[in-house]
Amino acid sequence: MNIVLGVGGGIAAYKAALLLRLFTENGHSVTVVPTAAALRFVGEPTWAALSGKPVHTGVWEAVEQVPHVRIGQQADLVVVAPATADLLARAAAGLADDLLTTTLLTARCPVVFAPAMHTEMWDHPATQANVETLLERGAHVIPPASGRLTGADTGPGRLPEPEAIYAVCSHLLRQPPAAGDYAGRRVVISAGGTREPLDPVRFLGNRSSGKQGYALAARAAARGAVVRLVSANASLPAPAGVEIINVGTALEMQEAVAEQQDWADLVIMAAAVADFRPAAYVETKIKKTHDPDRPDEAPVIELIRNPDILADLVSARGAGGTPVIVGFAAETGDAEHTVLELGAQKLARKGCDLLVVNEVGTDKTFGKDENTVHILFRDAQYPPQQAGPAGKDVIADAVLDAAAPLLR
Repeated sequence: MNIVLGVGGGIAAYKAALLLRLFTENGHSVTVVPTAAALRFVGEPTWAALSGKPVHTGVWEAVEQVPHVRIGQQADLVVVAPATADLLARAAAGLADDLLTTTLLTARCPVVFAPAMHTEMWDHPATQANVETLLERGAHVIPPASGRLTGADTGPGRLPEPEAIYAVCSHLLRQPPAAGDYAGRRVVISAGGTREPLDPVRFLGNRSSGKQGYALAARAAARGAVVRLVSANASLPAPAGVEIINVGTALEMQEAVAEQQDWADLVIMAAAVADFRPAAYVETKIKKTHDPDRPDEAPVIELIRNPDILADLVSARGAGGTPVIVGFAAETGDAEHTVLELGAQKLARKGCDLLVVNEVGTDKTFGKDENTVHILFRDAQYPPQQAGPAGKDVIADAVLDAAAPLLR
């Protein structure tokens, strides 16, 4: 495979030399395209020696080969490591002021960014907006690791280890998402977490951020689908070319998804839907008691079950098996069963075509940029699959890859 390794001007550039070695040792042809600033950290002779190819930073070198177009056109994968805040901003803005940014504009293959910078720079709204823009355009962004940074600082912003970056790239090279394989398909995806109001200021909810559902919507659209995203309480930018249907509660989500079922070829229920809701909504704020004789008194909230949206979709679909239905199972496991055992039981109960099982909990999955899932099939001819640990866009492609044969 032809790999382009873009190197940004950060202290973590030395790790990119180790990533380059992993690519070459596994038989890939690598063209290194550093920025001018990157060469102040690791010099041109190092890149040339490790890659076995000449190294350039500007568009005015080897002009007769038109490198600012040719390199991107011939690439099977472009990976930028480290991707500095400046480089992410220039890529998001579509600038083309050196060989690396022109390569990013001409590449039509998967593009991976591995950011590395100080925590304050990574957390800045401008950087986060640039990352979201790149994700919307179909790029893969590997979240930075947490740990020791330059100097005495610690926190998120550390370049992931070369082996972790290589694992993501290797997955994309093994199973590159087929551009256009969802062309014309109509896909409905739910995302986020429902909220069930108790009173005007309180609700029952969950930790879901909606990131996985939004990644699914972005990748399905990038692969040619017409996508409608039923979004519950997610504070994320709308993926490019995706129609958003905003809902709040489980009942609202049930109605919205049911309205789209006959339209859809594929429904992916990635939202975290509340199992229960209060039996009664209190019109005014529930007050604490101030009775000195009952200082520990608290209100008793009666709950009732919410509808099982996934099971209802399966029950309501036509005899022809349309749409294909994918469920998500967020499990914690218990004293008697593993996460996978509980997932298999849920697949049997729900009757959906695919079930994506992941382990959730405090500091697991919800709100995170990485995920590991197991994909279970109702049809026994398809063996279970694992995807991850990887970014949620990579997980999204794995789910879409698994569903594609069922659509055909």
